[in-house]
Amino acid sequence: MTTRHAYIDTELGGMLLVAHDDALTGAYFEGQKYPPAADAIGDVVSIEEDRLLAQAATEMRAYLAGERDSFDVPIAPQGDEFSQRVWQILLRIPYGETVTYGAIADELGSKGLSQRVGQSVGHNPLSVIVPCHRVLGADGSLTGYAGGLDRKRALLALEEPDASEAGRLF
Repeated sequence: MTTRHAYIDTELGGMLLVAHDDALTGAYFEGQKYPPAADAIGDVVSIEEDRLLAQAATEMRAYLAGERDSFDVPIAPQGDEFSQRVWQILLRIPYGETVTYGAIADELGSKGLSQRVGQSVGHNPLSVIVPCHRVLGADGSLTGYAGGLDRKRALLALEEPDASEAGRLF
């Protein structure tokens, strides 16, 4: 196999899915900042004819419809070592929870790394799957999101616990 891509429609707009061999390497919303270069996404393929991209599309649509809270599709985001460490931390943020850029920087060893953390979060190549939308500013504000703040709001709202369930102890 090689690098290839397909486009899907989602509840939050069009999305480009990119795969290389047996892993998803990109999930980008239409109009997202920092899209991949045209020569880095390979040939366009049909979702129906590519098992991996079909799985990614099915899981993404189910997630955005509130029918699942995690992904099983194999992923292989490409980036420098620091970004890889940040993205691994993002993958550990539980569904429905948020963290700050500063908390991630602290985990990496220094509050002074917050800006660098922000850059890595912003360049996350696997929107939603690597949940960069769960990262907030120090004051809890919705700071930048490469897919747009409206999408970030929608994703966070999707993950809010149902009010009738949130107050239950069991």
